[in-house]
Amino acid sequence: MDKQCSVSNIDFNGELMILSVDGKTYQIPIVQASKRLAQATDIERKMYRISPSGYGIHWYAIDEDLTTQGLIKLAEIAKTA
Repeated sequence: MDKQCSVSNIDFNGELMILSVDGKTYQIPIVQASKRLAQATDIERKMYRISPSGYGIHWYAIDEDLTTQGLIKLAEIAKTA
């Protein structure tokens, strides 16, 4: 399996998700990324698993799956808005 992305960290600060991928850091408004994630508790947000390829992230406590590239696109859109 080829590694698509290297996700090194996911953190949350207020209403932002801080995503570190391939040496870059992205800030994504949580509400734009996922309604489930926006409504999740801090503990639920910290319960995630990154796919071995780096393609996606799964939050098992809230049954949510998001793609890494989709999150990066959201961060780029939020940055230009």
